[in-house]
Amino acid sequence: MNILIVVMNENLSFYQKRDMKNREKMAKYTERLPEYCLNFFIGIENNTSSLTRYNYAMDLYVFYNYISKYLFKKQTDEISLDDIDKIKALNIEQYLSYLSYYQLDGKDYKNDERGKARKLASLRSFFKYLFNHDMISANVASKIETPKLHNKEIVRLERDEVSKLMNVVENPADFSKRQREYNKNTFERDNAIITLFLGTGIRISELVGLNIDSFDFNQNAFIVTRKGGNRTVLYFSQEVAMALKTWLEKRATIGLEEKEKAMFISLQNKRISIRAVENLVKKFAKQASPLKKISPHKLRSTFGTNLYKETRDIYIVADVLGHKDVNTTKKHYAAISEDMRKSVANKIQINPEFNE
Repeated sequence: MNILIVVMNENLSFYQKRDMKNREKMAKYTERLPEYCLNFFIGIENNTSSLTRYNYAMDLYVFYNYISKYLFKKQTDEISLDDIDKIKALNIEQYLSYLSYYQLDGKDYKNDERGKARKLASLRSFFKYLFNHDMISANVASKIETPKLHNKEIVRLERDEVSKLMNVVENPADFSKRQREYNKNTFERDNAIITLFLGTGIRISELVGLNIDSFDFNQNAFIVTRKGGNRTVLYFSQEVAMALKTWLEKRATIGLEEKEKAMFISLQNKRISIRAVENLVKKFAKQASPLKKISPHKLRSTFGTNLYKETRDIYIVADVLGHKDVNTTKKHYAAISEDMRKSVANKIQINPEFNE
């Protein structure tokens, strides 16, 4: 039976394997929760991703540990629906306060307003499900206001910093001798990865999931699997195409197994991991812009910024970045709008003789 499972797993796509891993990780939490919680996860399965359900499972596990310790003095899996029905809005507000700093399973945790907001959203979804299925008499979680979220500063690279980054990838002069030797083996791949980030703004999970047959160089297009599993065709410039083709030429010399279809490969000749991509971006960005903490997501922000400046169309930016709600895009790029407002301040001349 185990051999059969291994064979089947080899035939699964990157996204199917990721889904299975999320389900396995989720089970570690759900098995310690009451049985009725499982009905909740089954109920939302068709409308949520496995990653969302995994996050919900973690959040519910934290909540059940809290109420078992501070409200009901019983094991988490012994908490009944009658117990849940006794929870008041005040109890949830106390729980959100508790989330600022807490211990769980021997580890210390803390949450800012965004962490609290996510955990409250999980509770709202859970209580809504129970209420809609007549398992509890009231949805008290819906009464709790979301913590006020402060706008996060959008960190992105300026044009000169982008040039420095690409120069560092090509010539990492400040790296150690060992790092430079390592970079010789990975230059074409690393250059293609960073160029693709900066030229298309895709997410790191989308990049890692790409296969060689995802690309059509006749159209300079590729298929990307977005959040939720939707597949979208994106287009790239000739500059990006050249970097990708150079990497594919190098990839063809590595001696990979024919069944390996991943676009980007690790030195172990397997699909590159998210962690490895994060590390290589940070490695180069630290040399190009030492005062900014640049991650793959910041390269995505850099692309979004440049696209907005070129098009002045927030809807195009939202579509290309894969934002379901344009308000998400507006929130991220509000600072650019302010820059534009400043730049046009002197465009309107009231008195033509003023500058004479």
